[in-house]
Amino acid sequence: MYSPARPSLDLVFMALADPTRRAILAMLLEDDMAVTDVAEPFAMSLAAISKHLGILAAAGLISQEKRGRVKWCKLEPDNLREASIWMQAFGQFEAVNLDAFERFLAQELEGTPPEA
Repeated sequence: MYSPARPSLDLVFMALADPTRRAILAMLLEDDMAVTDVAEPFAMSLAAISKHLGILAAAGLISQEKRGRVKWCKLEPDNLREASIWMQAFGQFEAVNLDAFERFLAQELEGTPPEA
């Protein structure tokens, strides 16, 4: 029977839906970073980056800590576990071999029998 996903899982997927937030998570894989360092490679305001960081923090994907006058961001990879487990349920399906699929389509369009 279907049961709706927990709100925390919804927040994780919402946070992961944005390419800027995924890029931020990838940056934080390397090490903790100051907010200003996180913002540096992006062509957007510090306020916009702070909103992205807030969404990541609300989803539990990062934590933020003030050290002196600098706010630091830290990846919280364990909080991706529930989303990972949910996605692994779909791993029962074999990945599509795109080369084989392309050959199949070409043969179908040409009307030739498939190769063995």
